[in-house]
Amino acid sequence: MKIFWTRHAEDRQKGWEKRLGITRQEVEETLRNPEQIMAGDEDTLIAQSRGGDGLLRVPFANVEGGRKVLTLYWTSKVGKYRKEN
Repeated sequence: MKIFWTRHAEDRQKGWEKRLGITRQEVEETLRNPEQIMAGDEDTLIAQSRGGDGLLRVPFANVEGGRKVLTLYWTSKVGKYRKEN
């Protein structure tokens, strides 16, 4: 699967890498093999995976040939966003 990055998403990833060490590879792995995919606003989806004491959330859009990363963020509010089966 091809992953396309918006400029905004690239900037956010660099900021989170400086702050918490979240790498581009971790973001792409979350998109390729998320623990969960949640519905987002309008036509967006949110791939998410837990790590450490938080949750990496990656809003994306399905596009022809892959997924387009719209933004990303880390949250410690796992219970707020994660749905248990």
